[in-house]
Amino acid sequence: MMDEPIPADLRDFILRYIDSVAHLEALLLLRANPQTSWDVPAVAARLYTSEAQAGEVLAQLCGEGLIASENDLYRYAGQSAETLAMIDRLAEFYSKQLIPITNLIHGKPRRIRQFADAFKFRKDN
Repeated sequence: MMDEPIPADLRDFILRYIDSVAHLEALLLLRANPQTSWDVPAVAARLYTSEAQAGEVLAQLCGEGLIASENDLYRYAGQSAETLAMIDRLAEFYSKQLIPITNLIHGKPRRIRQFADAFKFRKDN
């Protein structure tokens, strides 16, 4: 087994975009069902979480461009080819390296992410 099971570029992607295991699970759920449009209650039920948390997770993933949203429905769409390839790699590594990936996510300093998010320019809806 390698000392560092998660490649550097994949590690950077996780640290940049995946704030919790719920984020990862929601992203991979939509990826596994790319033709399905999901509402918040359906995602919450599949992830065994509250609708409030599922809604927040989906909104953040959408804001990052990892999924698309229309009429309060979310789909696995709108990503660049590079992002699609990275998410495919993430799904593959997660299936084989669950503990290192979840440890990375759990060890992520949330306050730094919140601070950085305060400086993001967002398009008004």
